[in-house]
Amino acid sequence: MHKHRLDDYRHRRARQIAQQQGDVISRPQIYACGITRWEVRAHIRARRWQRIGDQSIALHSGPITEVGWHWAAVFQGGPRARLDGASALIASGLKRYAIDRIRVSVPRGARVRRTRQFNIRQTRRWLADDQLPNGIPRARPAGAAVRAALWATSTRQATLVLTMAVQQGLTTPEDLAAAALLVRRDKRRELVHAVVNDLLSGATTLGEIDFIRECERRGLPVPSQQVLRRDAKGNYFLDVYWSEWGLVVEIDGIHHSWAENVVSDALRQNAIALAGDTVLRLPLLGFRVAPDDFFDQIAQALVQAGCPLVA
Repeated sequence: MHKHRLDDYRHRRARQIAQQQGDVISRPQIYACGITRWEVRAHIRARRWQRIGDQSIALHSGPITEVGWHWAAVFQGGPRARLDGASALIASGLKRYAIDRIRVSVPRGARVRRTRQFNIRQTRRWLADDQLPNGIPRARPAGAAVRAALWATSTRQATLVLTMAVQQGLTTPEDLAAAALLVRRDKRRELVHAVVNDLLSGATTLGEIDFIRECERRGLPVPSQQVLRRDAKGNYFLDVYWSEWGLVVEIDGIHHSWAENVVSDALRQNAIALAGDTVLRLPLLGFRVAPDDFFDQIAQALVQAGCPLVA
């Protein structure tokens, strides 16, 4: 084959592979196309291509896309590497969740190539079947979300990533529960189980139990629970109610944010307000990440209503 045509074929093949990977290709892949190390080095020196770590090449000189960074991170991790934690969720479609570095997991005993660009770690939680079959190598959303919570920098961040994964349809509470049961030891194990329970059916009841305990701990009067009310539309229940001071607290599980519940929740709150009671809302997410702020508001409402126990 003529050298010019051979060069065209080799480069065309490399670009076809890279196009599926955010215009990024691994060194083994590009060498398999017949392009030599010396040619790669020449293209990088001429600034037609750019190097990412020591395992990947971007076949352009412009900004690297998020997809390109993800592939480069996996290539840097090695043959059994995959995106994990929040990085795997983002690759699967998670929105509005920021991370500092792309997280890549490899099994215990695997070689780890150190780099400042990516967070590549060995983990005992690496399971061969916990990987999506198509696309960029990445952990399945349920396991990735649980590990993202375990590795999060704060309790707030841990709670958010679990909740957002369900809200955005990447996984289900049931799948999260199954993944959480695999965690035997971790400082955040109890928190993960609590949040998963919040996301499962019956979360409102669990939230009310925790709410009553928190009232007792803070010295607040204990309210009535599941108080029946009637209006022109029928019957409904108040989550917790201090009848003497006309204060209602609605404990909102994740289902309250779903579109089909927004209208009915608003109508119910309006009916309570028209009956003369004050309504405060306490999302379970807020209960987990900012309890002091919400209970300060509850105490303030009780004081304003004349409650002597918290004055």
